[in-house]
Amino acid sequence: MTTTLDRTPTRDLAQEFSARLSLTPQTTLAGRLDGAWWPYSRDLDIELPPLAVALDEAWGRITRVTVNPTRWPVIPREVPVAGHSVHVGWFTEQDPDKLILLSWTVGRWDLLVIPPETEPAAAARLMTAASIPGSLLTAGTLMADEAAISRGIRDAPSRENAWETEGGACMSPFEHLPGRRALPVPGNTWR
Repeated sequence: MTTTLDRTPTRDLAQEFSARLSLTPQTTLAGRLDGAWWPYSRDLDIELPPLAVALDEAWGRITRVTVNPTRWPVIPREVPVAGHSVHVGWFTEQDPDKLILLSWTVGRWDLLVIPPETEPAAAARLMTAASIPGSLLTAGTLMADEAAISRGIRDAPSRENAWETEGGACMSPFEHLPGRRALPVPGNTWR
């Protein structure tokens, strides 16, 4: 049996790439979400350190994270982050599109998790919608709405083509009248 040792030095992933994050501005309006997070992958070991580092300054040290296991193939028990560990838990009852973060200093924060494969325009819409102060929309509702919007955008050209090919766009208002034409004949007279 052969064993291969990985001798590459450990990397500080939080410094290699930043978290794609949009947070609700501080206000007295309480909503269901505190913002949105758009990870690069579904690997919590890689994705959580940059998120925790980005939030440590704004919210205090993140100590715990919970996720729904349907969206994450591997859920580690702990993830090392900038000199401390973040404990990771999972609950099947939790919205699959939401990440819950706990901090000793601030408390609980709920973030919409935008799937890594999401198109940039859709991610921008979701990040904006999740960051509206006082919004009562849930993570699942935002994702369902975005799916409907994306379907509508993809279907729009086919609807336009149907309109053009069915004759509706060029139909003359006079075609149903016998002996009438849509365009005037020379001399500005109608036949």
